[in-house]
Amino acid sequence: MRVRRISAALAGSAAVALTLAACGTAEVGGDSEGGGEGGGGDTITIGVKYDQPGLGLLEGSAPVGFDVDVATFIAGELGYTPEQIEWTEAASANREAFLQQGTVDMVIATYSITDERKNVVDFAGPYYVAQQDIAVAADDSDISGPDDLAGKVLCSASGSRSANNIVEDMEIDAELREAGNYSECFELLANGTVDAVTTDNTILAGFAAQNPDAYKMVNNPFGEEKYGIGLPKGDTERCEEVNAAVTKMWDEGKTTEFLDSAFGEVGFEYAEEQPAVEGCA
Repeated sequence: MRVRRISAALAGSAAVALTLAACGTAEVGGDSEGGGEGGGGDTITIGVKYDQPGLGLLEGSAPVGFDVDVATFIAGELGYTPEQIEWTEAASANREAFLQQGTVDMVIATYSITDERKNVVDFAGPYYVAQQDIAVAADDSDISGPDDLAGKVLCSASGSRSANNIVEDMEIDAELREAGNYSECFELLANGTVDAVTTDNTILAGFAAQNPDAYKMVNNPFGEEKYGIGLPKGDTERCEEVNAAVTKMWDEGKTTEFLDSAFGEVGFEYAEEQPAVEGCA
């Protein structure tokens, strides 16, 4: 798999405080009746993150970032203009509930495809495959990979399994500290409450680019996280439409364009080839 080193500046997030999480959500609940030429339904409601620099970060009244760009492209292919998109904050812990309850029409929020999640929601994609990594304080010289986390305090966000991958699957004896979101994890890292934060390298790259004097990635990636578009269970027709949009996004070079514009130069490398799209049930 070819990879490309990101060199573009982090788009518009350098001055945004890490404490931005827990902002109120955008208005939800449009009359989403499907896409089609010219707009189909009145609106489409999409859940994204509001606290992840480079991916989904609330700036003013609207979110920006890679996932937001992906969501906007997909919505366009479904027949919705940017003005017809209603954004809402989808934290890691509420993504399945939002889809099951009809709060959102889809979730594009660093949402890894797993067999457990497939029991309750459907996924289109993946639109990107990330890897897990670790972020530490910029002056930390003790942690260079998962094995160095034994005896350390490790933070991960509620609803994410990243820390469990290390403690349970890799059987490394780290002390887990769960936070509401990754903004909180990085606040805990900044004040010394935790020794490290672990999650997808895309998420860590955004935070590290936002404040390179405070944080760094260890750049020792492991595992794979397939980012999917979460959909309500049984929405096969919409899933197929979204998969076609994802393929078009890669074919037209839009995905790498979105990645280039989203991240700062933090030694993060991203894939240049579309991951295999999984079939819709």
